[in-house]
Amino acid sequence: MKLNFSGNSALILGGSCDLAIALAECMMKAALFPILTYRNEKGQRHISEKLGAFTEKYSSFYLNFGDRDSLDSLFEQIGDDIDFLVDFAQGDFESYIASADEDSIHRYFAENISFRAEILKRASRAMLKRKKGRLVFVSSSAADRPNPGQGFYAAAKLASEALYRNLGLELGGRGITTVTLRPGYIDAGRGQKYMQARKEEVLRMVPIKRALTATEVAETILFFLSDSAAGFNATEIALDGGLTAGK
Repeated sequence: MKLNFSGNSALILGGSCDLAIALAECMMKAALFPILTYRNEKGQRHISEKLGAFTEKYSSFYLNFGDRDSLDSLFEQIGDDIDFLVDFAQGDFESYIASADEDSIHRYFAENISFRAEILKRASRAMLKRKKGRLVFVSSSAADRPNPGQGFYAAAKLASEALYRNLGLELGGRGITTVTLRPGYIDAGRGQKYMQARKEEVLRMVPIKRALTATEVAETILFFLSDSAAGFNATEIALDGGLTAGK
């Protein structure tokens, strides 16, 4: 099936992660133009190394969650030319609730919820000028079934899901729609590191008995950006091989 898209430019938040790189490659093959964000020089180098073969088919910009100056700079550079937004960004903070540092708690939620809301405000207003837009938030199965120590991570994901859901409810009639995906265990990035020590234990819980690949997650996201998936709006979809379907 050939996918068609109502637009060309796609802003990818958290653009230096493995999934974002895989998605950017899929996008460029589909003649879309990805705009990837990074938080530091390491992320910038990673994007350049992985996408070096696609010269002038993508761009990348600095965006540090929590830094409003970097947000202003990003939109000054890209303007209102946003048809799609895919959000992979998520800070690391795993701690038992009873022992978590108070300052770290405040900072984590400010960066991963409040600042995300500011980004969505800017992006959605840019899309309103174009009278169309599609946003995909990449959440996690941990939002539904967190492991011990993932309480703050799960809370941030659930709050972010609510932001995306309401954006789709509020602006769906004006051509701007949203979808949230909840991937399970992925053989890439953080998931790959987690599975290296617990692979047999993890796969016993997954009905399909394997982890997802970065490519199949990227291709799924690409589908949800396409015109074929336009009927999906303001909803959350599990992409976890059945992990959260049973006990």
